[in-house]
Amino acid sequence: MRRALLTILTIMFFSTAWAVEKNITLATPSGDIYGVLSMPDVKHPCPLVIIIAGSGPTDMDGNTIGSNIRNNSLKLLAEGLKEKGIASIRYDKRGIGKSQAAVTSEEELRFEHYIDDAAAWADMFSGDERFCTIAIAGHSEGSLIGMVAAQKSSAVKAYISIAGCGRPAYEVLEEQLERQPEQVQREAAAINKELCEGRTVENVPGYLAALYRKSVQPYLISWFRYDPAKEIAKLKIPVLILQGDKDLQVSLKDAEKLYSARIFSSFYIIEGMNHVLKHCESNEMLGQLDTYQNPKLPIKDELIEHIARFLLNR
Repeated sequence: MRRALLTILTIMFFSTAWAVEKNITLATPSGDIYGVLSMPDVKHPCPLVIIIAGSGPTDMDGNTIGSNIRNNSLKLLAEGLKEKGIASIRYDKRGIGKSQAAVTSEEELRFEHYIDDAAAWADMFSGDERFCTIAIAGHSEGSLIGMVAAQKSSAVKAYISIAGCGRPAYEVLEEQLERQPEQVQREAAAINKELCEGRTVENVPGYLAALYRKSVQPYLISWFRYDPAKEIAKLKIPVLILQGDKDLQVSLKDAEKLYSARIFSSFYIIEGMNHVLKHCESNEMLGQLDTYQNPKLPIKDELIEHIARFLLNR
């Protein structure tokens, strides 16, 4: 009986000490950023990946706050990496979810805040003996955040782009407006030109106010400043570029543009993977809708395999 009890206690100890999910906090001058550290069941130093969510009100799990878009894509990614012996940090970006209080007003938010936060997470765990290396994996807009943060923090030894744009954000926005009337396209392009020059625009048409409202223009100015192709070319660390061929939000040409800018990177197109990292057959949003709203659907195994091979074989 005593031996059985000792065995149970030993199992509980190792389970708690190694294979855990722990809430963690990054303190910043403007407020705390909240995240989760996922540790695999290993007894030796393992890679640590900092996962950065995409644009909009996307939380640490990959879900859009205040909508039906609940797919758990980034949570499933963390769980898949843990099974491969890889630790991860995923977090609510400032102004989102539990980190909402870190942004006091929309007017004060800048793209550099996201960059600094990602770099600070890496610096926070630099020298931690549990980890043999630290990598950043950015999804969608998080790809650009991650590649600049990787330049900023010497703790980052590898970088992974998942469904990352290869063009400046203003080009992507203009492409998304191509189905709108020509007048709308011309006005949006004119506003973008002013923002790219660092100037705010006073008179925004009502039908473009949601995109170019005055309070968000300083953020757009800071965001438009970065060209992903130029930023990825600056990286002096190993790079992995991953893109799904069913992605309706980021195109294959974006991934190819990133690869062309950094030809010594590893580049894979994952067949059947859409923007939320799940398998689908449809090339229409209506046909992909369930993958965006069903958190029980798994993400593509190939995605996890590529990341694991990239990190564990170096």
